[in-house]
Amino acid sequence: MKPEFPLKADTAVLRRLAEKFLQRQRPKRGRKDPAAADDLRLQHELQVHQIELELQNAQLLGTRDRLEILLAKYTDLFDFAPIGYFSLDEASRILEANLTGAVLLGANRSQIINHPLLRFLTPSSQPVLLAFLKRVFAGTGKQVCVVELRKRGGGSFWASIHSSSALAESGQPKCARVAVSDITSLKQAEEAQRRAEILTAVNRELELEIARRQAVEKALKQSQQEQGRLLAQSRGMQQQLRRLSHQILHAQEEERRRISRDLHDEVTQILTGINIHLHALARKAKVNPEGLDHEILQTQRLVEKSVVIVHQFARELRPPALDDLGLSVSLHSYLDEYMKRTGLKVHFTTFTSGRIEKLNSAMRTVFYRVAQEALLNVAQHANASQVKVSLQKLAGAVQLEITDDGKSFEVNQVLHTKKNKRLGLIGMQERVEMVGGRFKIVSAPGLGTTVQARIPLSKAGRGHSR
Repeated sequence: MKPEFPLKADTAVLRRLAEKFLQRQRPKRGRKDPAAADDLRLQHELQVHQIELELQNAQLLGTRDRLEILLAKYTDLFDFAPIGYFSLDEASRILEANLTGAVLLGANRSQIINHPLLRFLTPSSQPVLLAFLKRVFAGTGKQVCVVELRKRGGGSFWASIHSSSALAESGQPKCARVAVSDITSLKQAEEAQRRAEILTAVNRELELEIARRQAVEKALKQSQQEQGRLLAQSRGMQQQLRRLSHQILHAQEEERRRISRDLHDEVTQILTGINIHLHALARKAKVNPEGLDHEILQTQRLVEKSVVIVHQFARELRPPALDDLGLSVSLHSYLDEYMKRTGLKVHFTTFTSGRIEKLNSAMRTVFYRVAQEALLNVAQHANASQVKVSLQKLAGAVQLEITDDGKSFEVNQVLHTKKNKRLGLIGMQERVEMVGGRFKIVSAPGLGTTVQARIPLSKAGRGHSR
């Protein structure tokens, strides 16, 4: 029976165990012989030494068994690790490799041992690995690099290589322990992510470009619509100007016809009568010179009448008082004649002001023509019984207002219809706006019609009459 011993024991412990074992095995003896005692001591020492050797042998066997188990575990962990392990020298020669590393390279370990790892790298990755090994053997700490490895049977993959510092075994040159991981999927994910980011950026740029083009298209449509509106407005204004021009020509022709007719019917007849009287006076002067006084008086009356008619024509064309005496006096004179001619009652209110009388000729003419045309429309179309005319100075402007109690009309329809024959309304508006003023007509059933012309005093500079 062999003695039990601990897994770890020094020499003293082994001796105590051996002596204890011998004491249990040795029978008790009686009185000892001195000569035999020496033999017994020698035998005891030999037996103790033998037991110590047996215990040491058993201990070594146990240690060997444990080391074999640990070696098997280490071999399994080393060979079947999920990453490849290599031992490399400075020239990248493979000194050791696990099974996973060999599988990564697509070869058996016997086919890669003592061969440079550079042979398994793409040309672009070889300088990266050499620089990596140079840093590792220089002992600059943990190093990492990413290279593209080629398998022996074909194909390639991206690998991440990690190492700290080179180790030196006794009697052996330095070698670097490196760990190689296949990061192809990570690289593909990074590439996919990069492409996704590029695609996202491109999509964002496309969205911005689409938004910009939509904005440009919208602005272009708005511009086209605005151009169309302005073109239509311009065409409408051109048509209105053509109508106004035609109506002005027609009105001028009618005015010429009226003046021609009046001159023919009145002035020509009077002048013809004067001529007849002068012929008669010439005959009578030969027969009876004493009876010429009465005939000369009749002829003078005819001449005076023709002068009055000519003056009336001149006043209708442009009253001299408008330039000589001012706007208020001219309106008074015109309203007096208007009431006599039409029978309408006109109430005229004016607030005399130096600023009103200092209006330039163009503005005085505009106010006078507006009043003249408005009152003419009242006489022809309103069927009114009375009219109110006011000329007053407001804050920074002069305003003329003519109000009648006659029938009303649709202002917008009359002003903007294509068949508008009312030249007077358009003419009044054009005259007022020409000098920077504002023209307004208000007409309502039961309230009559109000014509209002307002011209800012800031416009009251030099101007021309028309």
